[in-house]
Amino acid sequence: MGADRPRRDRRTPARVVAYAACGVVLLAGCASMPDRGDLRDVESTPRQDTQVRVFAMPPRDDAPPSEIVQGFLEALTSDDPSYATARQYLTTKAAQTWQPERATTVLADGPGAEAGRSGDRDGNDYFFTLTGTKVATVDAQQSYTPASGGYNQTVHLTRDKKTEQWRIDVLPQGVVMGKSDFQRNYMSVNKYYFASNTTAAASGQPMAVADPVYVRERVDPTTQMVRSLLGGPTSWLRPVVRSSFPTGTALKKGVSALAPDDQNKLTVPLNDKAANTGRSKCSEMAAQLLFTLQSLTPTVQEIALRAGGRQLCSLNEEQAAAVAARGSETDPEYLYFIDGHHQLLRMTADAGGNAKADPVPGALGDGTKPLLSVAVARDEHSAAGVTLDGKNLYVTSTVASSSLGDPVLTSTGKTEADRLTTPTWDAQGDLWIADRTPADPRLLLLQKGRGKPVEVLTPRLDGRINAVRVAADGARIALVVDKDGKQSLLIGRIERAAAGGDQPSVSVQELRSAAPELEQVTAVAWAGDSRLVVVGQEAGGVEQVQYVQCDGSIPESGALPGLTEVTSIAASEDSDKPLFATSKDGLLWLPGGSGWRTLKETASAAFYPG
Repeated sequence: MGADRPRRDRRTPARVVAYAACGVVLLAGCASMPDRGDLRDVESTPRQDTQVRVFAMPPRDDAPPSEIVQGFLEALTSDDPSYATARQYLTTKAAQTWQPERATTVLADGPGAEAGRSGDRDGNDYFFTLTGTKVATVDAQQSYTPASGGYNQTVHLTRDKKTEQWRIDVLPQGVVMGKSDFQRNYMSVNKYYFASNTTAAASGQPMAVADPVYVRERVDPTTQMVRSLLGGPTSWLRPVVRSSFPTGTALKKGVSALAPDDQNKLTVPLNDKAANTGRSKCSEMAAQLLFTLQSLTPTVQEIALRAGGRQLCSLNEEQAAAVAARGSETDPEYLYFIDGHHQLLRMTADAGGNAKADPVPGALGDGTKPLLSVAVARDEHSAAGVTLDGKNLYVTSTVASSSLGDPVLTSTGKTEADRLTTPTWDAQGDLWIADRTPADPRLLLLQKGRGKPVEVLTPRLDGRINAVRVAADGARIALVVDKDGKQSLLIGRIERAAAGGDQPSVSVQELRSAAPELEQVTAVAWAGDSRLVVVGQEAGGVEQVQYVQCDGSIPESGALPGLTEVTSIAASEDSDKPLFATSKDGLLWLPGGSGWRTLKETASAAFYPG
């Protein structure tokens, strides 16, 4: 989400900062503050202070209105689980009606506040206008959405006639904080559901789909994530996934915290809604929990579920892999690239600098047709290639010698830029591609890579598709869309439904930005269950390579070593696989902890299966 703002030297009455690594507690001073005039910005604690714990402090007696407001805003950035201290800055009625969990508004910097006095002749009320520039919002479902524009909300204070203490009696619902405080307080975690019945892995297993949410990092995130998973998928993903937990399933009454035992086994007590769950369904429930909690803390190795006074089932990592498929568990054998002779080559994905490249078996590797782009199916048994002029799409085997045969798709665009994009395969073995013919631009699906193309509906798509990448789960798709010369990265939800005849009805719904800060996206690849690697540049900036989350947020380790004139980026959903790219310098790879290195001096595209 961008670099943190440097901390200024200041003292604050509202919070205690503890540095756990040193065992030292620093108490902030209680400097006097004026009761009129503007407040200082509530500055964020820098993200690089990884051991910082922030504890809220209650209001002091006779604190003026400005100190009450600043103390309240700073208490919002603390590690107080239920915001109990923040509520002490509110009147009794406001404390009862305020709902901090409703939403979190993230501002570029901490909120500023401008003071104003109300018309009460006795001087018993003040108001402050909170201002800032919005970066994002996190809703009640913990779902992150990039935002822009100004933030402007009013906080009203009144002085109690009996105690003569100032308190806030009117305030916006939810919480507000600066970007770096958000990064310090919250963490992105995937919870997992299963793709609905129309989508499954080639093996027939249900596909696990990541649903990224943000939880408070130091407020028992394990229990937060279990509750969030049981509460169901976020609204955006809900139409294409299912949960194996029976409706109404929740933690057993009285369970307030969960932790694994010394064998890394987590027992989750559920209410009676789950008491009659069968073994197969229970295994799916446990797999959802295990996938979810391992994205938070990989040390959890086994899940046990209890309900109705008995253990329903238990599941370890190996058993979970047999229950459901997950994109991040794929293990591609080869890295593929198009060489300077426009033919398809491959090399062992993990070989790195010692890799030996060989032509791919079959017609795409023998140089019969010069190639512009290629996609290899996830089982690595077949591939789809677009000819150098961008006009024809061929599908052929990669495990045996074969002829190309006739093209499965031909574009009528007049130039290469108006013809076919790079193709992409989903986990079911279906092939996706866009035809950019100006008179009839279309997103197309070829079932199993053959037959009559299915036109994919793209309601509310504004612009022309220049690149397509389907996630391994088959539930989400990344599109690079050109609009007025700006190339943006959008993520859509893939919906499938039965239709008349043999062809399904397929559509991409609710497209949303995944890299709002980038104006020119030139390459993209999925690099995890909810993460992508993107090449692009901001307005007036230089080309950069970075990770982004599919919800539009940027992970803590988002930045990567820069490259110039990148033509493709290759990433696997398996994060253990190295990154590759092609540029004016040829085929490059990124060993861990160092910069890009050249492997081959000529190459035009590199990619993993998918």
